[in-house]
Amino acid sequence: MEYVLTTDALCKSYKKHKAIDNFSMHIPKGAIYGIVGKNGAGKTTLIRLICGLQMPDSGGYTLYGCESKSVEIAKARRRMGAIVETPSVYLDMSARDNIREQYRVLGMPSYEGIDDLLRLVGLEGTGGKKAKHFSLGMRQRLGIAAALAGSPDFIILDEPANGLDPEGIVEIRELILKLNKEKQITVLISSHILDELSKLATHYGFIDGGRLIKEISASELESLCRKCTRVKVSDIKSLCLALDDMGLEYETVSDDMADIYGAFSISVLVEELSQHKCEVLSMNGRDESLESYYINLLGKHGEVQA
Repeated sequence: MEYVLTTDALCKSYKKHKAIDNFSMHIPKGAIYGIVGKNGAGKTTLIRLICGLQMPDSGGYTLYGCESKSVEIAKARRRMGAIVETPSVYLDMSARDNIREQYRVLGMPSYEGIDDLLRLVGLEGTGGKKAKHFSLGMRQRLGIAAALAGSPDFIILDEPANGLDPEGIVEIRELILKLNKEKQITVLISSHILDELSKLATHYGFIDGGRLIKEISASELESLCRKCTRVKVSDIKSLCLALDDMGLEYETVSDDMADIYGAFSISVLVEELSQHKCEVLSMNGRDESLESYYINLLGKHGEVQA
């Protein structure tokens, strides 16, 4: 598999706090790679290291086959665009002037392509309107346009949906998918909105306490997120006895509900429960979400750390 970015035992500390600890990740070409972690887990520090805004204490990374300690790394970074923490937007400038300024910063020879770029992010009709009068979603899209100014193959987006309303979140999601599918741009995205990330990511890296605790593809995650049937009954003890007799795997979730894993005969279960004078109050299928998988993963990681 071809990787755009790999990190090797990357470490970064602030005084006694290890922000990134022995971090090794692998981002395949063409992926939308989601970094999942709570606030303070190390997501932004990781992004700052990759973008060259900070230097690691030890370890390194490889970007497009170029090692971070190589003199060629600056050239490799030209193939990358990024929004770190907040979009770099000049509030007193129009969208067009913002992109013209970004072109100048990058040393691009002409302003050709600005109209196409504004059209791509849906800002072609903003005219001379200053960015300070834009909605948060429009500013975020302008920031993404600036990150795309150098025609990168790889973009990094730090919490791109943060603070947006539902409509703005959908706009950013559709833009990211468009960039990935139509422009073949590899995307690294950090987000704490897990439901939204699950609609985008092809790969995940779960981070906690600066450490990568799990790296997995979306297809692998889907196969691991177990389907179950949640049953609510009048007597949980009778349900447990019946499930034990039937040899079924289950987990009690409250004093009147349990999740049953695997296929089973509903009629047989109801008959078993009737012998114990236990009534089935409700029954419905459930899939484990990205959020519940992440919470369970954190719990297991905490047990190991303890």
